[in-house]
Amino acid sequence: MIRSAIMDDIPEIRAMIRELAAYERAEEQARATGEQLREALFGGHPAVSALIAEDDDTGETVGYALWFPRFSTWTGTRGMHLEDLYVRPHARGAGHGKALLAGLAATCRRNGYDRFEWWVLAWNTPTIDFYRSLGVELLDEWKVCRLSGEPLAKLATQAPEVVDPACDG
Repeated sequence: MIRSAIMDDIPEIRAMIRELAAYERAEEQARATGEQLREALFGGHPAVSALIAEDDDTGETVGYALWFPRFSTWTGTRGMHLEDLYVRPHARGAGHGKALLAGLAATCRRNGYDRFEWWVLAWNTPTIDFYRSLGVELLDEWKVCRLSGEPLAKLATQAPEVVDPACDG
């Protein structure tokens, strides 16, 4: 079964985020707290949405997908960015990942989103092969850029004053 996440899912989502980070060889980077996830998913201004995959026989939570909307200036339309897709190792091959992606694709169609995009690690051949089996286009000509930590702080100090006309007056 695929369903929308509820507040009671936060401990499982947090655990699966750590499992995914361990799989991706970056467990020390998975620092999100339960409170941060609660605020991001269910706070006054949610930043993300999530789907949960449950085993039909046991009801066990076996996976999740966490996503947020994005906007394309080229098409002038909204789209979806998939931040995380994870199925626990013992549940892989049973269709949970495909069901999560299909649920997200249906959300895109329902909301009029033209694009559904995400990243995959270049070394993750089993996942890349799975995505290709679904007809996913890999955009090799694009590179992911990230600014964080000290370089982000340094660049921020160089920012001119930003005027917000909506706040004036």
